[in-house]
Amino acid sequence: MVLADLVYTAARHLDHLHQQFNDAAGSAASTLTRAISGNAAINSLGVLQNSATQIDILAARRADAVDRLKEVIGAYRQVTASKDTTARQPTSPRAAPAAIPASAVLPPSAVRGHHR
Repeated sequence: MVLADLVYTAARHLDHLHQQFNDAAGSAASTLTRAISGNAAINSLGVLQNSATQIDILAARRADAVDRLKEVIGAYRQVTASKDTTARQPTSPRAAPAAIPASAVLPPSAVRGHHR
């Protein structure tokens, strides 16, 4: 259950970062579109100013969140696979190995009852 919660939390975190990334990229695209069409004054300090840095940071955080989600899903799969394997194994004890015949380990004289 703990791993399932971690998967859920990692997925929600990724969704949140993805939304922030989309919002920042959309805003930058809108700013660039207005600048290209001449509908906005171009700032001498830069068209995107801090937006480009924010988008880069969000992209890196999103990539980290994707990696984290993959790791958590991998751990979840390992745990559930090992539980499946354990559940499929027979619960009855294994049969004892067959007894080795005395003739295989004792000299022929001992098996026939002869002593020298």
